[in-house]
Amino acid sequence: MNRHLLGIGDLGGAEGIDEVMRLTDSFVEVSNRAIPKVPALRGKTVAWLFYEDSTRTRLSFETAAKRLSADTMNFSVSSSSVKKGESLRDTARTIEAMGIDAIVVRHASAGAPHRIAGWVDAAVVNAGDGWHEHPTQALLDCYTIRQHLGGLEGRHIAIIGDIKHSRVARSDVMAFAAMGAEVTLVAPPTLLPPSLEGWPVKVSHDLDAVLPTVDVAYLLRMQRERMTESLLPSLREYTAVYGLTSRRVELLSDDAVVMHPGPMNRGVEIAAEVADLPRSLILDQVRNGVAVRMAVLYLLLGAGSDLVAATPGSPSSSPPASDETTDPTDLPTDPPGAPR
Repeated sequence: MNRHLLGIGDLGGAEGIDEVMRLTDSFVEVSNRAIPKVPALRGKTVAWLFYEDSTRTRLSFETAAKRLSADTMNFSVSSSSVKKGESLRDTARTIEAMGIDAIVVRHASAGAPHRIAGWVDAAVVNAGDGWHEHPTQALLDCYTIRQHLGGLEGRHIAIIGDIKHSRVARSDVMAFAAMGAEVTLVAPPTLLPPSLEGWPVKVSHDLDAVLPTVDVAYLLRMQRERMTESLLPSLREYTAVYGLTSRRVELLSDDAVVMHPGPMNRGVEIAAEVADLPRSLILDQVRNGVAVRMAVLYLLLGAGSDLVAATPGSPSSSPPASDETTDPTDLPTDPPGAPR
């Protein structure tokens, strides 16, 4: 049976997200040990199929797999047969033929991980596809907010910036809303999607009016590599109206936090000094990303429970793992007696 995490919707709502959050708590504890490793996925192999550049997501997934004792297989487009014209399908099936158990995919085309899931029997995890989704980023964002604010229920979250080109925004909106948060998108009209029908959000073009009301100010960078036309007069004007400057951050309540999925463009969407304030959770997001991705890989490969049980032709959701699933963090580290 194929098992995949292709989008936030595959988790089946708040219950499925909560299951990942609870397991992440255990893996945060593992990550804080002197030897941050458990043999939960020993004998499993995870391959990275990244057609786009990545720092945080790729290294986070690789660290997560290794802390679970999985073997890893790295794929570089620049030194692969893709340069000779090999198709996505042939590349994925070639990698699977080497005996891998999961493929973590990042691709510039929306839907690429879904296509791969239909071609291979290995588990497929979407690490970002075009403008579409980035589900593990949304999970680590939910976990970070839960960690610092106690939960998302009733919280007001503003997602600020280039919504139109952001796969993070799409996954975050679905995850935050599923967990009971109120979401407001703040952006110029040219950086909003053509249609927001079905999005559980409010929209504002006045950042100064929104900031005093929010618990989380979530900044997005300008994704100029995805822009095919001029959408703004200038970056300077954008920063003046929508940047989280030192002046604007003072509009936030004392308990409000600042988040950003990275990479940041300091001085554009967020002032350099604001990114380093105590209320900034940006490095906490990176740190939690490892434990969240450990939880996802374990649920797909080690727990015997499906995040998604795929039926022929289309992935469909199945119930989250039961509370009776063996806790992977109870497994001993190697060698016996090693400090924990």
